[in-house]
Amino acid sequence: MTFHSMWAELLPIGRSSASGGYRRFAWTPVDGECRAWFEEQARSRGLGYEVDRNGNQWAWLGDPAAGDAVVTGSHLDSVPDGGAFDGPLGVVSSFAALDELRHRGVEFTRPLAIVNFGDEEGARFGLACVGSRLAAGQLTREQAHRLTDGDGVTLPRAMEAAGHDPDAIGPDPERLGRIGAFVELHVEQGRALDLSGDRVGVASAIWPHGRWRFDFRGEANHAGTTRLVDRRDPMLPYAETVLAARREAALAGAVATFGKIAVEPNGVNAIPSLVRGWLDSRAADQESLDTVVGDIEKAAREHADAHGVDLDVVRESFTPVVEFDHALRDELARILGKDAGLTVPVLGTGAGHDAGILSTSIPTAMLFVRNPTGVSHSPAEYAAEDDCLAGVTALADVLEGLMSR
Repeated sequence: MTFHSMWAELLPIGRSSASGGYRRFAWTPVDGECRAWFEEQARSRGLGYEVDRNGNQWAWLGDPAAGDAVVTGSHLDSVPDGGAFDGPLGVVSSFAALDELRHRGVEFTRPLAIVNFGDEEGARFGLACVGSRLAAGQLTREQAHRLTDGDGVTLPRAMEAAGHDPDAIGPDPERLGRIGAFVELHVEQGRALDLSGDRVGVASAIWPHGRWRFDFRGEANHAGTTRLVDRRDPMLPYAETVLAARREAALAGAVATFGKIAVEPNGVNAIPSLVRGWLDSRAADQESLDTVVGDIEKAAREHADAHGVDLDVVRESFTPVVEFDHALRDELARILGKDAGLTVPVLGTGAGHDAGILSTSIPTAMLFVRNPTGVSHSPAEYAAEDDCLAGVTALADVLEGLMSR
């Protein structure tokens, strides 16, 4: 199958007719359709197909037990009403790159695998990169079993409903030990390549980033009869904290976003008793991130005190700065810059990826494909087909180059 035909097959799965965005959440029927698509792509190419203990899907060319495998791939799940390219572009491009290598008559001297990591976005259970975190031992079985979605469904129950054994999950060092290099292709989540005029870039590092939950607890009361001076309204310090986050991030050259909120009792004519907001913050280095989050929390506490509101702050997840393997990164730049004749910018990114999680266990690298608008996690996310095909060629060149190492 061509890149275009694979893309056309995958495109309608999980797409909302109302928003045009995607709702491909882990261990749901829609996720199952995506997983069935992956399996079909693997089997139609005569690849060895398997699902590991953590629900990640693998398609193997060659004997996995031989070791020193070259692996590529990404994920197929999405954020709520996300775009078509974040994750799926890497998976579709991986199959297309394999097809290109076979067309070239490349001799596969090492095992090659394509992977679809499960629950990368964390849209359903609130923790990103669950599949790769479990495999790398960065998330324990006990911690994973405590994850719950917005409807109160636990991760084990969701996995079981989808036909996977939740008691089998856990670290997978033997599998990771078979991998000599992992290269993830991804649509750029920014405009650096568009501004430089390049179609493809190589990642240098992932900014440190995390998620913090801010619980503002006040007092529920009648919106029509309670005097303003008598209120303990948690919405007010929350709103002021959102503005503080924007201010502190701008001062530090970082980013900080309150993108999710839960309100109780959530009535139009009721003063809230609880406003729970989730902060996502990222910066180029650890010191800057600590400063930004610390200053946001300080402002939140000051505003909460001013309104007679209690505040709890909980760090729900955190990923330190990821420096991709320098030797592998430089090898990618050499293959593309010298052998393929491309100009290859090296870019940092504020977005987390499975490649970043795995970087502590195996050599990892990333390729980015130009995104002309810089929009991501939105139905407006876009990459031109010519740029996508350039990404496929670049990935094929990289995989071929790594085969000859």
